[in-house]
Amino acid sequence: MIVIKSGGRVIKNSFDKLINSLSNYNESAVFVHGGGDIVTDYSKRMGIEPTFVVSPEGIRSRYTTREELDIYVMAMNLINKNIVSSISSKGRNVVGITGADGPSIYAERKKRIMIIDERGKKRIIEGGYTGKIIKVNNEFLSGLISLVNYVVMAPIAIDVNEGVLLNVDGDQMALAVAKTLRADALVILTDVEGVLVDGKVINKLSVNEAKDLAKKIGPGMNRKILMAASAVEEGVKRVIISSGLKDNSVLEALSGKGTVIE
Repeated sequence: MIVIKSGGRVIKNSFDKLINSLSNYNESAVFVHGGGDIVTDYSKRMGIEPTFVVSPEGIRSRYTTREELDIYVMAMNLINKNIVSSISSKGRNVVGITGADGPSIYAERKKRIMIIDERGKKRIIEGGYTGKIIKVNNEFLSGLISLVNYVVMAPIAIDVNEGVLLNVDGDQMALAVAKTLRADALVILTDVEGVLVDGKVINKLSVNEAKDLAKKIGPGMNRKILMAASAVEEGVKRVIISSGLKDNSVLEALSGKGTVIE
């Protein structure tokens, strides 16, 4: 069993290729999708300008207010069902859920977060409706996987204390699921060929090499590399970071195209 994660840009720009690629994989898989760009489009259509914040590490992320959470949940569920219906049309058995279903993903709402404000100074603000994943329901997900070819998951979790829905990071959801299920592989499909250094793809990295390289490259990919190292350390056999914009991207990644961390 493998876990696949695809970002919103791949879904938005290469949807048909992605669906064909997923359908061509004949084993069981959990597919975690993003969709931030699509959420932003819907927010603007509804007259709400999305808010983004920058962490002290330089990572830009969505700030989710109560009002924006409703749009986030609606848009992510729409993306989820579009993926489910498209895979189903290829003759595959598939179910689409969020982390709130089951519940399968538990999280804690971030009460406070530190950001870098417009003056370049550190500031602590109210955390909004984003969450940190604390638990994956292994029994529930394992049961679903035994019944269908694909479980498609939207990055929404349920708060263990308040019972509210939370926006959670798709990469972190894929990581948590892969660790809990002891996946044979975690495939991360992005809009680049893999981990690039001086314009060239690094084909293989050990865990220690990945941790060292993460210190030298920019925010975004460095988080993915650290995540990959953590996954391998905790039982995932290998992590592949590869392009999701190509034909047969899943099988290409599993054949070693991109950057393999093991």
